[in-house]
Amino acid sequence: MSTSDPAEWMLPRLTVNREGEWLHEGQEITHPGILANLMGNLRRDAAGYFIQAGPLRVPVDVADVPFVVVRVEAVGSVLRMTVNDGTEEPLDPATLRLTAAGIPYCRIKGGQFDARLSRAAAYQLLERYPKPSEEQIRHQLEGNLCRCTGYHNIVKSIQYAAQKMAGR
Repeated sequence: MSTSDPAEWMLPRLTVNREGEWLHEGQEITHPGILANLMGNLRRDAAGYFIQAGPLRVPVDVADVPFVVVRVEAVGSVLRMTVNDGTEEPLDPATLRLTAAGIPYCRIKGGQFDARLSRAAAYQLLERYPKPSEEQIRHQLEGNLCRCTGYHNIVKSIQYAAQKMAGR
């Protein structure tokens, strides 16, 4: 067997669990440099998540989404989020959505990936707007283009989450 032929190489088994933790062959990867490299080189296409390593396409099995928003805070009039890869970026309210189970998600990295908001991040978001009115929600969404429903589902999702939090 020729180890110089990529077609004969044994690919590593990489997974990302529901908490956004990376695993190699079932063992958690904890080295910050390796994690930064993996997260920074993650790609997605119609066939799924992968890392391109030279001539090799290394598939990555993602249980839910590859990233988790761990913090949301107001910086001036902008909501900024911190992602589990250590990056920070503005939160685009137009990308917020709730699943039927009430789990909040948003788009990150220029819309390339979905990210789940951690419980702490969701609370931080709703602490800023504990009982948002439809008018307040729509004001925060101004300037974001929504071609589908005129923000109807986004507004209802945010109000639903606020009601759930108020009843905690």
